[in-house]
Amino acid sequence: MCLGVPGEVKAVNGARATVDFWGVEKEVRLDTVDSPVGPGDYILNHVGFAIRRIPESEVAETMALYESFMSDDPDDMLSEDVIDEIESGGSVPAGAGVEAGDTAGGENGEEPADADDAEDLLEELEIDV
Repeated sequence: MCLGVPGEVKAVNGARATVDFWGVEKEVRLDTVDSPVGPGDYILNHVGFAIRRIPESEVAETMALYESFMSDDPDDMLSEDVIDEIESGGSVPAGAGVEAGDTAGGENGEEPADADDAEDLLEELEIDV
């Protein structure tokens, strides 16, 4: 199951954003988001990548829906998945978006993410940009 979690953009620095997920701040890549974002916008995050900017008209409904997932039965698998995604450590996949001049790759010798990785993620999520 692919799970996206909404959060509020607090700051943008190039292709990265600091996003607040119910009090948990994480760094998220902006390479695959469907439209430009800035502080105060809400995005849908999937595995460390913003995949969609949530239109202002949908923010309240989206946040209420996810909050209902988290307040339901704690043994519910969807509730557990949402909470796990929010609380998981490491906000950006290892090696994702290593900037020009950086010499470090991902953890365990992984290759840094590149444009092909972003295209693969978009294809996997069936998103046209």
